[in-house]
Amino acid sequence: MSKAIRIYRTGGPEVMQWEDVVIGAPAPGQVRLRNTAVGVNFRDVLIRNGGHALKSLPSGLGLESAGIVEAIGEGVDGLHVGQRVAVVAGPDSAYAEERLVPAARVVPLPDAIDERTAASMMIRGMTVRYLLRETYAVQRGDTILIHAAAGGLGLIFCQWAKHLGATIIGTVSTAAKGEVAHAHGCDHIIVYDGDSDGGDFAARVRELTDGRGVAAVYDSVGRDTFEGSLACLRPRGVLASFGEASGDPPPIAPRRLGILGSIYITHPSLPDYTATRAALLANAAELFAMVAGGTIKIDSSQSYPLADAARAHADIESRRTTGSVVLIP
Repeated sequence: MSKAIRIYRTGGPEVMQWEDVVIGAPAPGQVRLRNTAVGVNFRDVLIRNGGHALKSLPSGLGLESAGIVEAIGEGVDGLHVGQRVAVVAGPDSAYAEERLVPAARVVPLPDAIDERTAASMMIRGMTVRYLLRETYAVQRGDTILIHAAAGGLGLIFCQWAKHLGATIIGTVSTAAKGEVAHAHGCDHIIVYDGDSDGGDFAARVRELTDGRGVAAVYDSVGRDTFEGSLACLRPRGVLASFGEASGDPPPIAPRRLGILGSIYITHPSLPDYTATRAALLANAAELFAMVAGGTIKIDSSQSYPLADAARAHADIESRRTTGSVVLIP
């Protein structure tokens, strides 16, 4: 018998139950993974509280974990029992001591990357990679804006964008978080508490860019920052809206994009940028190289026992965390 976090209804952290689950043998094309570290993402909070739809209840939580291959189903090549791996895959089941995962989404870990680091960075790091390299390909000399710059994704983003030669403007919720973001490469800090309409940070961005605006805005906040993010863009700039921590942004008429300077809005997602096995492995390989080479340092200092996942969620929702949060089985 194994243990896992399960929810039977959506709501606050208290709906998360620590209970026995049965993990069967892997089916063809599957791997049974013994988790040694589990990544916590804000998406998990939205799934738990009903902000993102679940296919059915009861349900597990989480997509991201790292650990050891315990068993392999038929037809699986390139993996072996005892191998150290990371995986980003549904259905939601990562908050568990063991789980079954599709082998196509399993990535072998190089010796230089430990499992705790992997669980802290796979979703965030691969997301940063496609945002900066594909959604809007940042060029040396670009000025860009990242919201939540002191979060787990934000800290990776600042380091990677700095490596690419960008000038980075970051919003944070407190001055202390601003210091953390600055230490990771963010050039200009804007403390934004989310209580206004976004005009305060947009005006500051315009001031910092001598009125020109930024080449791209990377926005995981959603509704609270949407209008301000639009106001930050230079003509033909790109708004990459890749998260909804404050809720979905309002609809926007296509003609308004022209009025704002022929700007672009996209809602990119990791599954679309890693849809094939080759794309997944290429994305992960670039991330591993950046971390192993020391260009990017992963902040995985905040950890909780897996059984205490509810406290981790409460701390994230209360903005008491910076960097990545991991659960340890």
